[in-house]
Amino acid sequence: MSSISKQPPLGEALELELRISEDSPIEQTPQPRWMRDSRHHHRRFTWRSILFGAFCLYALYCFIRGSPLFASPLPSYTGPYGVGAVDLEVPLSGGPERVVDAAVKSTGQPAFEVETLLATVYYPTDRHFRSRKPRYPWIPRPISLTAQGYARVAGVENFLTRPIFTFGLWAVGGAVSIPAEVDAPLLNGEKGLEAFPVTVFSHGDVSSRTDYTNFLGELASRGHVALAIEHRDGSGPGSIVKTSAGSPGRQVLPLRPSDIDLDLDRDAFKRAQLAFRDVEFHAAVDLLHAITNGTPIPNTRDPITTLPSWAGRLNTTLLTLAGHSFGATGALQALTTLSSSPAAGLILDPGKSSGPLNPNATVPILVVHSNSWSRTVSPFYNRPHFDTVRDLVRAIPAPSWFLTSIGTAHPSVTDAPLLEPLLLSWTTGANLDTKEALREYVRVADDFSLFVRGGDERGILVQKTTHQLYGEWVSEEREEEFPRDLARLWEVHVTPEDQTRPMGRPVEL
Repeated sequence: MSSISKQPPLGEALELELRISEDSPIEQTPQPRWMRDSRHHHRRFTWRSILFGAFCLYALYCFIRGSPLFASPLPSYTGPYGVGAVDLEVPLSGGPERVVDAAVKSTGQPAFEVETLLATVYYPTDRHFRSRKPRYPWIPRPISLTAQGYARVAGVENFLTRPIFTFGLWAVGGAVSIPAEVDAPLLNGEKGLEAFPVTVFSHGDVSSRTDYTNFLGELASRGHVALAIEHRDGSGPGSIVKTSAGSPGRQVLPLRPSDIDLDLDRDAFKRAQLAFRDVEFHAAVDLLHAITNGTPIPNTRDPITTLPSWAGRLNTTLLTLAGHSFGATGALQALTTLSSSPAAGLILDPGKSSGPLNPNATVPILVVHSNSWSRTVSPFYNRPHFDTVRDLVRAIPAPSWFLTSIGTAHPSVTDAPLLEPLLLSWTTGANLDTKEALREYVRVADDFSLFVRGGDERGILVQKTTHQLYGEWVSEEREEEFPRDLARLWEVHVTPEDQTRPMGRPVEL
């Protein structure tokens, strides 16, 4: 018979347990604070935890709203019409065109061969139309490619920095969309708008076609058709060339002279890029003629359904070539290289380090400098850049203007100040309200287009010269008579009255 040990009474067991715990070294181990002090059962919130929680709530709010984390969304357009947009990528009709026989060292691919034209077209549509297609993203996809391009431009591209740049770019603008209706029908004809005036726009260095969506969309909301080229000359942050529908495409990243197998100095490299852009300008004009002639467009991007109805609706005989910074230099050059002569040029901050400015234009041009572009004295081929631009405009044998937009900076015509108004004001010195600055750019561009179409002058284009040199009034009398609301916004450096050609208006276009 097995013996069963007797359990001690409950009181003795507790006394024995306490005696063991007093003699045991385990007792010497400090207890966690949450066991010793009931107050720590409630977590104490620090400023760090509060900020982190607020950020998480803000991120969740932005995710639900579809808003960017660290930027403002792009505003809606303010003109009388709605705005439509279509992305088009069209192979060159004659096949790829190589402008310089050079290759990229890392890939062996041609560095300056134009295969396709990629462009976004902004145009007027009915204000009440809503497309079923999603809006285009402001940062072209994939974001990682654009981020890699910016990292390369900054000189820090490697496997560690790429994801950092990608996250930063996504946080700033990944959720931003362009407020235009994709593949919307072109606006029905109205009196005076049977055929829409057309502008071909060229972006600046280290930028892309989507950086100017507000400026171009505002023009579209006022009855213009604007084609924004995506240049693949190695000046943009990143792009994908698609030669056929459904193909993965070929990546294009920023180029430097050292990236190619040809020994080119900076000026020769810029001339190669301008030659590349020239081919793209030609392709853009050919595309516009094909659209207005009703020719089927072999688009390698997403299918577009509305283009057949555009036949006969674009006024390609009154074509304006426009651009900003390096794009302005390219547009000025293309004014004399296109076989079908454009009607005018809209030149915004022509590039100071992008090669010589073409002095041979024979059509009306409007040059608008930002305040920072005119204020900064920059050597340009052994003379001040401002003087070069002023004298170039004076010598053009067609009515032309040269203005400075007061209170603005070089990026003011881009979308950047709308997305980051405080940051851009602080870093660039711009002190004019962001939206007001863009309104003035749109207003003067619209006024210039009206002049090109009919010879009528209005707005600031009616005014006589106020400053032959930046910041110096031509006379006290002119300062007194110049309207104060305009003096806050503009300096007028050259008008048709200042030009050295025989005057005769309206000009035959």
